[in-house]
Amino acid sequence: MFPLKKATEKLLGELLIERKVITKENLDKALEVQKERGGLIGEVIVELGMAKEEDIAHAITAQYGFPFLPLANYEIESEILKIIPENVCKQYCLMPVDKIGNNLTLAMSNPLNKEAVEDIEEITKCNVQVFVATTTDIRNAIATYYKNK
Repeated sequence: MFPLKKATEKLLGELLIERKVITKENLDKALEVQKERGGLIGEVIVELGMAKEEDIAHAITAQYGFPFLPLANYEIESEILKIIPENVCKQYCLMPVDKIGNNLTLAMSNPLNKEAVEDIEEITKCNVQVFVATTTDIRNAIATYYKNK
């Protein structure tokens, strides 16, 4: 799956400004907070209440060309849940969504996490296709689908 090619060379913050989700001042403040605390800029922007998770997810899809998948509208088969243990899903904030042949579809809040994708490919022996979902959607899906496992 890797290396990744950006669909646009614009940075996430630039895309959010362009889409009128945040202002330049918002971005400057978020970058300041990120410098102090670390973390991903999208997560910092959400934590500061400047944007919604969906705004960040849609900007990432525009930036890298990953498709967006709102998990609340998706039904995940119980067989799929056996492919990746719950602790791994929580660790990487991802959710297995579908498997066709040797191709496994994952929803991830951070589709740029190369280590996560490589680990899942190693665990499952599958080719991974990544979709973007919000952190909240993924956490809710894990809580819903793994509760009886």
